[in-house]
Amino acid sequence: MAADAPLADLPAIARAICNRYTGVGADGWMLVDPTPGADLEANYDASIRLFNSDGSEPELSGNGTRCAALLLRSEYANEIRIRTGAGIKHLRLVSAEKDPEFLYEMNMGKVRVVELAARVQDFDAVILDVGNPQCALPVADFDFEWRAVGSAIENDPRFPNRTNVSFVRAIDRHSIDVRFWERGAGETNSSGTGSTGAALAAIARGTVESPVSVHTPAGPLAVRVDGDVTWLTGPAEFIADGVFRYGRMGADD
Repeated sequence: MAADAPLADLPAIARAICNRYTGVGADGWMLVDPTPGADLEANYDASIRLFNSDGSEPELSGNGTRCAALLLRSEYANEIRIRTGAGIKHLRLVSAEKDPEFLYEMNMGKVRVVELAARVQDFDAVILDVGNPQCALPVADFDFEWRAVGSAIENDPRFPNRTNVSFVRAIDRHSIDVRFWERGAGETNSSGTGSTGAALAAIARGTVESPVSVHTPAGPLAVRVDGDVTWLTGPAEFIADGVFRYGRMGADD
């Protein structure tokens, strides 16, 4: 259905599918094209296209790209190169011992710290480019209206294309606890790019050192830095499959 839909309909379909009352319910929707190809960067095995739950189109999803790798596992058993809006990402299957959960390591490339000591909405922040925009706020705890702060920062005028927001609490020298407010989706229980940005912000500030265990409400992810390259490791799991019928209710949402 989605592959044949007019381009203008895809954001509306994304909103309908992601609706938690009349749709399947999700933070985002991903289209997977298993066709191999090549661009100026390198060869790739498949491509993905992402939509947030509000219909906007982000550049990259760390968790979503791992899910695409799992979906394509029958064709590319242990390693796969997936073209995203933020370039080609190389993923490697680390473990399949906990079937149906598979553990993947993903090359996130070079993460860029745009501003190490920023002030956004009167909060101390680190601004990063992880392939998508990230704004990480060091916090002592989460006992404040961080969701409202996240929404305000997402739409701050200094971010013309909006930004993802993470709230980062250091646990020890190799662990952080994080909450996420994602651009186009709001509060989410996990974020691969957000975890990467949060970990790199804490490393850049000297709060932690690599490798970093990122504790999210949905479970831990691992981030390590090897020279100029950052690696993200986390699970992907099949939970269901089926058919979504896009009708009047979805179109009106």
